[in-house]
Amino acid sequence: MTRVIVINAGSSSLKVAVLRPDDKVEDSFDLDPWDGSSDHDELTEFLLAAGSKADVVGHRVVHGGRRFRAAVLIDDDVVAALRQLTDLAPLHQPRAIAGIDAARRALPDLPGVACFDTAFHATIPASAATYALPMEWNERYGLRRFGFHGLSHGYAARRAAELLGRQEDGLRIVTCHLGAGASLAAVDRGKCVDTTMGFTPLEGLVMATRSGSVDPGLIAWLLRRGGLGVDDLASALEQRSGLAGLAGLPDGSGDMRDVRSAADGGVRTARLAIDVYVHRLRREIAAMAAAMNGLDALVFTGGIGEYHPPIRAAAAAGLGFLGVSLDAERNEATADCVISGSSAAVPVVVITAREDIEIARQSRAVLADLRP
Repeated sequence: MTRVIVINAGSSSLKVAVLRPDDKVEDSFDLDPWDGSSDHDELTEFLLAAGSKADVVGHRVVHGGRRFRAAVLIDDDVVAALRQLTDLAPLHQPRAIAGIDAARRALPDLPGVACFDTAFHATIPASAATYALPMEWNERYGLRRFGFHGLSHGYAARRAAELLGRQEDGLRIVTCHLGAGASLAAVDRGKCVDTTMGFTPLEGLVMATRSGSVDPGLIAWLLRRGGLGVDDLASALEQRSGLAGLAGLPDGSGDMRDVRSAADGGVRTARLAIDVYVHRLRREIAAMAAAMNGLDALVFTGGIGEYHPPIRAAAAAGLGFLGVSLDAERNEATADCVISGSSAAVPVVVITAREDIEIARQSRAVLADLRP
């Protein structure tokens, strides 16, 4: 009967929850905004109180690099290795480490487990993970497609199989994690075989402020001929592109709610932003299905995936050739349910994002391995 303290450190917020053995949230604590410090009195007080009834602390860590392909028990060597990966995830890695430091200081006798967003994608075959760059570069710099949002993709695939009354190892599932950051995963019989994000979270889909995939020749042209510096270009691709860059709203918002409202109000650039977003989403869903030689279920999760029925409908409208179709009434749902028509060849499911449950599951598994 394992209770788990789940610490989810984001780039600007910190979410802590205590999950009971049945995965119900018993207690929670949020810092939003969070300055990234591990030394916070309220956080320490919450951890001290929660630690008296918990068995393990599970941490979300965005990047595990090539070394960490599964959840691991945290010790000094693991923390040192995570610090060495900071340049691969400069916004998230230091904050994950801060959450680890806070828990180890407040609860030194409670085991901690690092659960990695990249680990779910470690099963991607070399044909999908390798960039067609000089092999010397790939080997020297450790270049490969890592993928992200793995905790969300892993949970969504398992939960979808449950809702469909099927075994995950008999399904080819495309999971769509659509939030401010967005990625897809091709989950073939329980294993990820492809994903849209790559070495960094910039690759793939159009996102709130990230560009998604861009012709690398265009990037080189902008550097050589456009007069842009590397830092300015990197900042623009990460923070001023995507929905925000295309819509060009006065407040610079890339929030899908704001962009849809503007599009409905006749703002041409906002309409274009949504059209580009949906086009890329449809194309990449089809690509993920191709990576598995077919599709047995399509899953939407994340803030946009859960709460924007028109985006789901627009994406599905171009996927009829895969057997995808939605029921208009069912598509209005936002909780765990099937939203496809009763005669659809491929069921479509909406799943509430629950990274905390996946972190708790992996933490319990690591803890079980430690017990005699």
